[in-house]
Amino acid sequence: MNPLEYIRQRSQTGPVQAPEDTQPRLTPIAGIRAVIFDIYGTLFSSGVGDISLATEQNQNDALQKTLLDHNLQLTDTGHNQRLDERLQNHIRQHHAVRRKAGIEYPEVDIRAVWKDFLEELSKENWAKSTVDTDVTTLSVDYETRINPVQLMPGLEEALASLRERKLFMSIISNAQFYTPLLFEALLGQSHKSLGLCPDCAVWSYKLLEAKPSTKLYEESAISLYKRHNILPKEVLYVGNDIRNDIWPAQEVGFKTALFAGDRLSLRRREEDPQCRNVRPDLEITELAQLNQCV
Repeated sequence: MNPLEYIRQRSQTGPVQAPEDTQPRLTPIAGIRAVIFDIYGTLFSSGVGDISLATEQNQNDALQKTLLDHNLQLTDTGHNQRLDERLQNHIRQHHAVRRKAGIEYPEVDIRAVWKDFLEELSKENWAKSTVDTDVTTLSVDYETRINPVQLMPGLEEALASLRERKLFMSIISNAQFYTPLLFEALLGQSHKSLGLCPDCAVWSYKLLEAKPSTKLYEESAISLYKRHNILPKEVLYVGNDIRNDIWPAQEVGFKTALFAGDRLSLRRREEDPQCRNVRPDLEITELAQLNQCV
């Protein structure tokens, strides 16, 4: 299968449920010209709730099945460490390199991680030669096994309504190269065709820096002003995580909306001292509610 087929065939099908005690807080905000979205937990529901949690679970069986499906025959040489732990070690190594460069919240390009991981498997006789393995397809295969996603209810209609009203739209996301493919796989259109400007989109894997770093939001603010003369105070940022989305967005002057429509992904961070006094301008339980506020 190709990457789009992996995403499509392994997508979630169950209902997306908001927390029972959550009520929307809708307040009209004047002067908004741009609406910028988070992706996981906001536009798409993630099977693991928080995509970072996928790295904390035992995914050894899924990883072994992925490797076997890509004709990587594993050897039986008495290795004790799980393969998924080996893969996570490579992610940590990439993070460590970025931290040494002064990056507090490092990100990886997962394709580089997979390349190093497969080279290690071959070198240490965990698997036969991995030289010809397509890491792009392989990484999507594995990701869709451990973190299937689905559309948030009303996504396409909400984007269409904002687009019709001539509101500028784009993205700031902790993401990988396959994240933009979610739109084409599950909606049949690119994010550009849906009205989400690719030129102003900020992806963590490209910056090799992740939320809650304010750099992602600063990059967005600079691009919005240079390309469209949109000021930070004219931007509404929509995300599901108080620490990763709302706090850094407010730090650069964006208005904010907490998306509280998915109980799996909602992160209020009430135990985090840094977030104790962070209050979003809006709280929505359905994406369509944005049209009542901007």
